[in-house]
Amino acid sequence: MRTQVAIVGAGPAGLILSHLLHLRGIESVVLEQRTREHIEARVRAGVLEQGTVDLLDEAGLGKRMHQVGMVHDGIELRFDRTGHRIDFRALTGGASIMLYGQQEVVKDVVAARLATGGDLRFEITGVALDGIDTDSPVVRFEHGGTTHELECDVVAGCDGFHGVCRDAIPAHALTTYHREYPFAWLGILASAPPSAEELVYTYTQRGFALLSMRSPQVSRLYLQVDPAEDLANWPDSRIWDELHTRLATDDGWSLTEGPILEKGITAMRSFVVEPMRYGRLFLAGDAAHIVPPTGAKGMNLAVADVAVLAEVLGHWYTSGSENTFDDYSATALRRVWRAQHFSWWMTSMLHRFNDNDPYQAQLQLSQLRYTVASRAAAASLAENYVGLPQLRKG
Repeated sequence: MRTQVAIVGAGPAGLILSHLLHLRGIESVVLEQRTREHIEARVRAGVLEQGTVDLLDEAGLGKRMHQVGMVHDGIELRFDRTGHRIDFRALTGGASIMLYGQQEVVKDVVAARLATGGDLRFEITGVALDGIDTDSPVVRFEHGGTTHELECDVVAGCDGFHGVCRDAIPAHALTTYHREYPFAWLGILASAPPSAEELVYTYTQRGFALLSMRSPQVSRLYLQVDPAEDLANWPDSRIWDELHTRLATDDGWSLTEGPILEKGITAMRSFVVEPMRYGRLFLAGDAAHIVPPTGAKGMNLAVADVAVLAEVLGHWYTSGSENTFDDYSATALRRVWRAQHFSWWMTSMLHRFNDNDPYQAQLQLSQLRYTVASRAAAASLAENYVGLPQLRKG
């Protein structure tokens, strides 16, 4: 078997890259270990930056997003039992965000790729990379009980944090930056109309809470918990009681409850590897970087990575020159580190730390009060949240 670009992983990064390459007349094969049904059902990120929305529109992938997605023009920061709105449109010159689940983006891109004859292979196992430091890399894998060799020009490693692509790079060729946070998020998906029109980020002495949503009928809510917490200790009633307590305000606002459809605990970490390219292997998305979800950057970074990569590969196939290969990592990492800092800043401002003391708590409250009182501070949050304009196209 042969293709131009072998893409390992059918998350948003791999699928969107395949589509962007198709629009440039570049062939690809996408290899995914899970089933199509699984990747189209797994609930992950749900906030799309303005630049991500623009890219999906330009790529012809935005029709259903605009039909069922929810445009939000701001968020609320809630502390001292009072809400404070950050108006994105007013502070950024008209930019906003779109709430549209990762699984919905995946459905749209899978359908688009299949409609144009895209080669997507699900339920593959035993992926191994060879020759990535040559001009003739090979991806070996098993599918349907048969071992295959996929020859290609380049490999795109879009297979996530636990994938095999990053591990195919010699350890000495990578620099790794890593931070584990002393808390986790307990997240629930509830069959309940959202209790607010926009996302609500809440700081309390009991810990962080987030009110989000996936549709006009489904709410997504989170509580800060200890990373070693046992989910069995959190029956539905305790979750709702704690959400009521942390999200409470003094203005009569109330939280709408409903049957909990799903719940789980997610650890919080920051992770970056540099460079994001080794030979003919290019890393994208979670294979190269992880951010805590507080800043809503994970999927947006993955999309931004492959937008840059598609341009780099398009230039190479047109010109025959590899001089832009190194530009991929340098360009992507500028955006990655900006998102890392913003995600760290939001996380540090809004969460209670294990070593919190009264002094630390007062610093957090001071930062929150300044952010909502200062137009400059609010604008900095807003422009980072919607995606900095100078970074949107890499």
